[in-house]
Amino acid sequence: MADAGQPRSLATAFAPPPPLWKHFTPDNLKKLEVIKKEASKGEDGKPQRKKWSPSELRALDLPPELRFLVPPAIPSSGHYSVFGELQSLSTALPSLKDQGITQLYPSSPPADTDRQSPSEPSRPLNHAYYLLKISKSLLLNFLEFVGVLSISPEQFESKVEDLRNLFINAHHLLNLYRPHQARESLIMMMEEQLSRTREEIQQMDRLKAEITSVLERLEADGIAAQSSAQQTDEDGKQSSASNEKALEDAKLVWELLDGKIEG
Repeated sequence: MADAGQPRSLATAFAPPPPLWKHFTPDNLKKLEVIKKEASKGEDGKPQRKKWSPSELRALDLPPELRFLVPPAIPSSGHYSVFGELQSLSTALPSLKDQGITQLYPSSPPADTDRQSPSEPSRPLNHAYYLLKISKSLLLNFLEFVGVLSISPEQFESKVEDLRNLFINAHHLLNLYRPHQARESLIMMMEEQLSRTREEIQQMDRLKAEITSVLERLEADGIAAQSSAQQTDEDGKQSSASNEKALEDAKLVWELLDGKIEG
């Protein structure tokens, strides 16, 4: 990207890199880093971490071989050059009249005599209607161009100019739809993003339901296992109590038997 004031170079499909690429060497990059560290030193003499902007780098006293390493200022108005062709920074579509081309369709819709009052807004220009007319004119002019080539080929220039003018007008009409196309594309992207987000939310809800079901089942199994353990403990206590009573009864029987035998 070059400034508009610089001379235009030869425009080619695969243009060679600008000569300044030779300055992007490892040594020059190291020198630039050293200069930035020196310039970023604080009062204590220690270098501070700083993110240098291109304008701050341009303000430094750099040697000539390092000035090419600093990005140029971003153009804010006017034109800039790309591969030798000037490009405008304005996003407004220039009119055909400004480009010196004959406009074959009206810039504003024709007067609407069916409106009830002058305060009502006028209807927008029907671009599709004029695109269809231009397409038919293209077919007709192409047939005339073929006829001219078969009869008097030396008169081809006028028909080629007519075809060129028709194509430029059709292309300009299509370019008028670019803002609408951009809005519709943005709407489609946002709708797709919204649908993906809703699908992700539904998947998260399904996963939450599955996890909740598993946790509830585990809780139920834990409660059942705890009640079973408590029941087992109670059964064990009752069994031990009955065993102790049986032992006491047996001891009492043996004591009675011993008493009778001794008596």
